[in-house]
Amino acid sequence: MFELGHEQFHSRLLLGSGKFASPQQMLEAISASGTQMVTLALKRLKPGQPSPDLLTPLQQAGVRLLPNTSGAVNAKEAIFAAELASELLETNWVKLEIHPDPRYLLPDPHETLLAATELCKLGFIVLPYCSADPVHCQALQDAGCAAVMPLASPIGSNQGLQNRLMLDIIISQARVPVIIDAGIGKASDACAAIEMGASAVLVNTAIATAQNPVLAARAFKLAVEAGFAGSRAQCAPAQNAASATSPVDALLDYLR
Repeated sequence: MFELGHEQFHSRLLLGSGKFASPQQMLEAISASGTQMVTLALKRLKPGQPSPDLLTPLQQAGVRLLPNTSGAVNAKEAIFAAELASELLETNWVKLEIHPDPRYLLPDPHETLLAATELCKLGFIVLPYCSADPVHCQALQDAGCAAVMPLASPIGSNQGLQNRLMLDIIISQARVPVIIDAGIGKASDACAAIEMGASAVLVNTAIATAQNPVLAARAFKLAVEAGFAGSRAQCAPAQNAASATSPVDALLDYLR
């Protein structure tokens, strides 16, 4: 169990709802993952263009919906999206995302901190997507964020824990849960993130675009559980020299 926003969660795996081939496939993956929280992007719909209904099946899935501000390019847009989500979904939880660069989708640290500060003042439970910058993560905590969500590598890149050194520092200094977000590509990445001390991971692309998303979701569920068990086990540290598992000194002395 870990505490997030004054609530207890037993699953350390959060899921995104994008990129699935169908709402049914998304629901099956959610079930297989054991997640309790799924993110949902609130983007403007263009008139006359049909879109699949994701909200209804997600509400029926019995998971907490975490609306995100994906698509916002500055603090003003993000705050507006959060307030809109609050009215639509009747929640004060929000995943804050501000990434004006459409190619790399890297978070804007200045605008993110501005929006986080204002949203926290308004009573939102803010979970900000941010760079793996220990100083920025400290500032977001000081602003009142309920967690920090540093990226492991660029969104959707499946490159894994490329920012591991900075993530280690962020985790060691954190006063709130650290949820590793973006770039996790394999179940083993999720296991390593939890084993190094992250409270949770958020995965979307690696599951939704797998050849078998439901099986991938199951793999990530098991990986996160293994990572948490490994972190609690406190396995022996690495050594530069070999260490025999079965000492043979006594036998050699006898043979001599």
